[in-house]
Amino acid sequence: MASEAERLDALRVGDEEAFALEVDAARRTFEELGAGPDLVSTESSTGTIADPHGLTARELEVLRLIATGKSNREIAAELVISEHTVARHVQNIFRKLGVPSRSAAGAFAFEHDLV
Repeated sequence: MASEAERLDALRVGDEEAFALEVDAARRTFEELGAGPDLVSTESSTGTIADPHGLTARELEVLRLIATGKSNREIAAELVISEHTVARHVQNIFRKLGVPSRSAAGAFAFEHDLV
C-alpha cells in the first residue's frame, strides 16, 4: 500500500485514477482491521466519497454507465481508462452496494436516483 505522501503525489500530478485506487486499497485495509476512525478520517480528508452509499466519484460514473447497459469495454472507452480499471471499479461497486450482478447494480442506481 502506498504512503499518504505517494497518494497525494498521484493526485497532484493529475493521476486521479491512481489516487482513487490507492485510497480504496487503504479503505479496504482499514475495514479489514476494524479501524473505523481511520477509515472515516481517510474518507473525509481525501474527499473521495461521492455519495452516501460510499462510492467514489469515479465509481459513481461507472455505475451510471453500467445502468445504461454499457459493457466494461464501452465504459473504458468513454472514460478513457483501461478495461482492467473498469473491472476493478465494478468489483468495488458490487462490494460496496452489496449487489451480485450488473443488473442488480443498475437497479440499485435507478432505485436510489443515482442515474
